[in-house]
Amino acid sequence: MEALQRLYPIGIQTFSEIREKNYLYIDKTEYVYRMTHFAKYVFLSRPRRFGKSLLASTLHSYFSGRKDLFQGLAMERLEKDWIEYPVLHFDMSTAKHVDKEQLLQELNLKLSEYEGVYGKGQEEINPNQRLMGLIKRAYEQTGRQVVVLIDEYDAPLLDVVHEKENLGVLRNIMRNFYSPLKACDPYLKYVFLTGITKFSQLSIFSELNNIKNISMDEPYAAICGITEDEMLTQMKEDVERLAVKLEITPEEVLLKLKENYDGYHFTYPSPDIYNPFSLLNAFADGKFGSYWFGSGTPTYLIKMLEKFGVEPSEIGNNHAEVSAFDAPTETMTDIIPLLYQSGYITIKDYDESIDLYTLDIPNKEVRLGLMKSLLPNYVASKTRETTTMVAYLSRDIRNDDMDSALRRLQTFLSTIPYCDNTRYEGHYQQMFYIIFSLLGSFVDVEVRTPRGRVDVVLRTKTTLYVMELKLDKTAGEAIEQINLKNYPERFALCGLPVVKVAINFDSERGTIGDWMIEK
Repeated sequence: MEALQRLYPIGIQTFSEIREKNYLYIDKTEYVYRMTHFAKYVFLSRPRRFGKSLLASTLHSYFSGRKDLFQGLAMERLEKDWIEYPVLHFDMSTAKHVDKEQLLQELNLKLSEYEGVYGKGQEEINPNQRLMGLIKRAYEQTGRQVVVLIDEYDAPLLDVVHEKENLGVLRNIMRNFYSPLKACDPYLKYVFLTGITKFSQLSIFSELNNIKNISMDEPYAAICGITEDEMLTQMKEDVERLAVKLEITPEEVLLKLKENYDGYHFTYPSPDIYNPFSLLNAFADGKFGSYWFGSGTPTYLIKMLEKFGVEPSEIGNNHAEVSAFDAPTETMTDIIPLLYQSGYITIKDYDESIDLYTLDIPNKEVRLGLMKSLLPNYVASKTRETTTMVAYLSRDIRNDDMDSALRRLQTFLSTIPYCDNTRYEGHYQQMFYIIFSLLGSFVDVEVRTPRGRVDVVLRTKTTLYVMELKLDKTAGEAIEQINLKNYPERFALCGLPVVKVAINFDSERGTIGDWMIEK
């Protein structure tokens, strides 16, 4: 009989603990078998909280010959020998936010632990000499080649990606540490590296030119994260349980889970992949929360958006060739590689004839999380007041009461101090974009039409709003522009009634001046 309470491994990244304590485990061991039998040096990049550490831990148990942990999993029928190899497993996530001294101390600590097992040569001083010594001694003492697993190899570098001097110093230390992996080739059985970003091979693994990057390989598309198939088969009961708790049908649960947490693709074609962290949390809590985003606000991302001058509305719906997003982050000329590798945008489509990928925000959870963290740059207000305002605004628009919505927004904006760069139309467009995005409605800014552009297009379940924003003019002039360009023509195809909304912004008062609504 199954235990009443399903155990979800939230924050648990150790394979042996998950298996021994009977936590839910989505079987990825077939991928583990495959990836250990086709190349010797393998690199995988995935966003944070996508199960990379669990994957490294699974490899650790596999190479340690722990057959008992793989009972009932795909690996049981694939692996016959179960040889125990010496494993050196380094988790670099402990070396975040560090300077040169702290980084060296961290490496020292990690190496000392293994030197306690395999001993240390007197003349070995630098991290690279010590790692090389460890690999050779582990090989000599066990008579077997060594497995090296490096989890989150880029963690020490991620925070300093926007600081040139610091990045160089820390990168050299890490390069030095990883350098024996090439020289020790005869003593090595398997080397696996994981991280969020793809630093250029030159910069860190200059000698490791034979490393196989499987991040965009189709056979490994679903190696991390949870696919729709896995959810429908291995988590069927979880979906049913959540439906009972929320008093909705299992079909509705699936739709909501899909809207909030699905939508990742790391290659094309690829199955639909759900964010595992958010999915497990939703099942454990019995509600649809913002889990992945809440588990760490990406300060480096906000800094980089500012550095590259990226407006919130420009984050989604990009078209790029693969070299533009699967690119080394430290040489990047725009924000796309960082957004892609961190999981804020993902592959949504691919046009083979021109070799271009479409990249967009994966799902509602990421869209809302991003907009919430960007809002303070546009509206210098107390977060709680903003959230309340957005909730009421959402209700107004759901009830098709645009007039009340704009009145509410007018009052709200007139009570808050505003940010500096507010004397240009774009600032207000972006603020509108963010606020309307938070409504969870479909919103676009500066939609191109055959006869010019419309500032904001907002689509709800029942209506399509075509909105024109003017700065220090009149709502009349804005409505004229909508009529002149005959915007509604272009949107007739979507089958929704089109409502024209003309808004004039008063930059003196820092809020909406007047508006007109025409059905």
